[in-house]
Amino acid sequence: MAKKRIRIDMEDSDGARYDIKLEGNVTRDKVLKIFEMMDLMNIEEEHEVTNMDSVGSKIWNIVDKFFPMGKFTSTNILEKYEDEYNEPVKLSVISTYLSRFSSKGRVNRTRTGREWTYQTIKLAQKQQ
Repeated sequence: MAKKRIRIDMEDSDGARYDIKLEGNVTRDKVLKIFEMMDLMNIEEEHEVTNMDSVGSKIWNIVDKFFPMGKFTSTNILEKYEDEYNEPVKLSVISTYLSRFSSKGRVNRTRTGREWTYQTIKLAQKQQ
């Protein structure tokens, strides 16, 4: 079995840098503890501070603003996106970004019938 290795580089709002490395028997619980520590230190992810120039950042803003708790679908995001930004976007574009957010560990993705249901990781951590 291959040795697992995770590296997390962060910078807080004051400019202090943090470099955390996990090697060996890396479990979900250990990673969750690291995120809890980051939450206690008020370290926010760098991409949460980005401006709203890209479609991806706008979609994440919708997820963060309207669905911090509970589950949602790409159709829910589509409706809120068009209401919030008054611009059209294809459902396939939203689905692609949500899939990317899932692969990056920002949201959980579950198959529900014929569609995908999403939930932010922050909420999933607090429910356990």
